[in-house]
Amino acid sequence: MPDTRARARRKVLVIDDSSTIRRTAEIFLAQAGYQVLLAEDGFEALAKVGELHPDLVFCDILMPRLDGYQTCSLIKKSPRFHAIPVIMLSSRDGVFDRSRGRLVGAHDHLAKPFTREALLQAVQACLPVPADVAERALPA
Repeated sequence: MPDTRARARRKVLVIDDSSTIRRTAEIFLAQAGYQVLLAEDGFEALAKVGELHPDLVFCDILMPRLDGYQTCSLIKKSPRFHAIPVIMLSSRDGVFDRSRGRLVGAHDHLAKPFTREALLQAVQACLPVPADVAERALPA
């Protein structure tokens, strides 16, 4: 199992207007050793991206004021933050929704409700543990 100290340095921002989804993701990610940042909407999220520089962003699609597509697009258009992987979160899991997410620069799409395993697999796909950390985590 990879070293949780390496994960603790990795910041994951979860943007969702549902307190239940935010809390669920926070519990799953914190238990796995990640530093979790939370935002209720796109405006709050953009401020946190600028201030805290997360390593990964989970972004709900349907939010008031600034939706997930707009939020993702703004992150991806920023020269400072365009490399941050964004995974769209939505109960709408159709081809159109996935395609629209990719058009605005999303790395992937995770359907809600998600399981702990699906959430952590999505994180691991975007934030693999560096080889030197994985080697130190192996038993001698």
